[in-house]
Amino acid sequence: MSNILIGLIIIAVGSFGQSSSYVPIKKIKSWGWENFWLVQGLFAWLLFPLLGALLAVPEGYSLFGIIGSAGSPAILKTIGFGVLWGVGGLTFGLSMRYLGVALGQSLSLGTCSAFGTLIPPLLPALFPEAEKITGMLIIGVSIAIAGIAVIGYAGALRSQNMSEEEKKKAVKDFALKKGLLIALLAGVMSACFNLGLNSGAPIKALLLGLNAPELYATLPATLLVTFGGFITNAIYCIYQNVKNRTGRQYFAVSGATLTNNLLFCALAGVLWYLQFFGLGVGQSYLKESPVMLAFSWSILMSLNVTFSNVWGIILKEWKGAGRKTVFVLALGMVILIFSLVFPNLF
Repeated sequence: MSNILIGLIIIAVGSFGQSSSYVPIKKIKSWGWENFWLVQGLFAWLLFPLLGALLAVPEGYSLFGIIGSAGSPAILKTIGFGVLWGVGGLTFGLSMRYLGVALGQSLSLGTCSAFGTLIPPLLPALFPEAEKITGMLIIGVSIAIAGIAVIGYAGALRSQNMSEEEKKKAVKDFALKKGLLIALLAGVMSACFNLGLNSGAPIKALLLGLNAPELYATLPATLLVTFGGFITNAIYCIYQNVKNRTGRQYFAVSGATLTNNLLFCALAGVLWYLQFFGLGVGQSYLKESPVMLAFSWSILMSLNVTFSNVWGIILKEWKGAGRKTVFVLALGMVILIFSLVFPNLF
């Protein structure tokens, strides 16, 4: 089995984890949106990224000592993009609240795919480590965006074909216009995650210079990005706790309910983190193909969209949408899958 195929499988496994991470949240009891979002964020953006980053540290060195050696500019830029990504992560959750898992992730991740893949090579002054932009890269990203656009069109057809009662049954707070605006904002800001990873390239270089395992060398930069994102989300969630007077809900549950909530938040957190753990590990197998390496962010986003729509079907979000809509949805998913293999055909 070639290294490229191994890398794609690893990224796919991580993507499936991310696309599944919003399913456990449905099991949370007696907590408002801001409560479970903050608690799962403790796991997804702090605890598990920290554990992943520790895997990259060679014996005899400390994680934060290595990060500090990269210099303040690289650290602050990486965290700063994480703060901006946090806005995307926050609105990403809202996009699924108003559009559902399938359509919300499709639109958000489609925008995220394009911006996150193309901005680093277009701005070499900011991202000197990024691969140079090529025609193959542009075509591959364009195919992925086309697939996502087709899925977005399927979502519009679903909205036309379903009654308000059916929409609310499939997605409790369904609101197409509000959801579309939030999803697009989420996509643009979520692209900052990949920009943060590119900004953390000096940390990866330091680790490789210390003979750290290449499989995990990207994960310390991932920790800085998720830390920045946690700051944004924590501020917003605490604000909502004060505004809605939901802060007491953290302590109003106990016993089996508290255990239930913590376990499902932890499960959501580890599933979410798997996408970037898988991306970092998978990229180490793609280094023999610069195009595939540069395209890896778009690959992850395309897989996220594909798996999220599989979950959308399982959760019956597309029930009652009509045969034409389902056909268009399937066509979009086929285009996305083709975009994954396209860069490797030439």
